Amino acid sequence: MNCKGHEVKGSVIDNETRCRHYHSTLDIIAIKFYCCGEYFPCFECHEEAGCGNPAVWPKENFQEKAILCGACGHELTVDDYLVCKSECPKCRANFNPGCELHRELYFAV
Repeated sequence: MNCKGHEVKGSVIDNETRCRHYHSTLDIIAIKFYCCGEYFPCFECHEEAGCGNPAVWPKENFQEKAILCGACGHELTVDDYLVCKSECPKCRANFNPGCELHRELYFAV
């Protein structure tokens, strides 16, 4: 699925990066996985794609763009995402604050 000029892989169900696993109005981010460099809506979509070598973003790479806002297509660095208080700094769309509960699946925390 193409979202605002970026390819998002997985079970994407709309153009704001929602997937069959997470599809509330706030589930509008995709995460570029460190291991494969591909955007997915969630860890379950990534697992289903069969990367086979999952790896989280190391802290020394938190300045790299790895989060995609599904509302406007803005790419955030990991650092930007971790301090954004669940809101896109560009368009102010709200992100799901519940994602904080499983950050360890994406980032070295």
